[in-house]
Amino acid sequence: MDIFKEQMEIVKNSSYTFSNPKNFEENFSSPKTNKEILITIDDAFLSFYLEAWPYIKKNKIPFILFVSTEPVGKKGYMTWEQIKEIETEEFAVIGHHSHSHGYLIDKDDNFFISDIEKANKIFLKNLGYIPNLFSYPFGEYSKFMRDYISQNFDYAFGQHSGVIDLNKDKFELPRFPINENYGKLKRFISIINSFPLEYEQLLPLEKKLSIKNNPPDFKVKFFSEQSNLKNINCYSNELDVWERSNTTLNNNTLIIKFRGPFIPRRGRINCSLNDNGKWRWFGIQFPIIKN
Repeated sequence: MDIFKEQMEIVKNSSYTFSNPKNFEENFSSPKTNKEILITIDDAFLSFYLEAWPYIKKNKIPFILFVSTEPVGKKGYMTWEQIKEIETEEFAVIGHHSHSHGYLIDKDDNFFISDIEKANKIFLKNLGYIPNLFSYPFGEYSKFMRDYISQNFDYAFGQHSGVIDLNKDKFELPRFPINENYGKLKRFISIINSFPLEYEQLLPLEKKLSIKNNPPDFKVKFFSEQSNLKNINCYSNELDVWERSNTTLNNNTLIIKFRGPFIPRRGRINCSLNDNGKWRWFGIQFPIIKN
């Protein structure tokens, strides 16, 4: 909590503002002159309610609480009464985080659909509505999952690091994970001061990797207006080793030739660009399926 309070004070004392998720559609769709910081909390742990909620409520810090319906009320998790208490505040939004919060990427498509539909019924029963914002458990999704979510929700978040901009896929929105391992103040300050590395297209569309498509054919087409692309640096963890990626840049298109396959459970790529003193960033996560 001490570190969390320091992080929130850093934002309050910066030139940035907290983004109210109740205005997410408006905020996403219109260009911003000033950066906004959106806080998201996954899982609805009881520790959030007991430790962080009193501070957040007192300071009216906007946030999304992504709830998985299956563990609600169980040991270590919030109850529906506590969730509804949070929901009444004008700066708080409840998001959808599946029913089971399992490794849904390992299940077949029908299981995924049934898990979401089960959660929908529970949300309707307890809140009277189905949340329109979705967070993929563990940030893992296939193209099928992404396409299904796009037909049933307004926006969806992963767990690949990066800054949201107008050109990001509405159903593959990045977030910087911040926890005990990745919450140091130096990193936090670096994160909130980073800018989006915008791109026109990123391939492959299928993020779920198996023996058939691992390693993937990876390329990113940047906008012609993006300057200083020669400064881009990418690191990836294929073969379970983080190293600088083997990249080529041609006509604003970046291609990575991987050293070998990504190792389960997740493959990651992080790219940064020093753009005249502005540090731009994007990350990608690939869930790896054991064969």
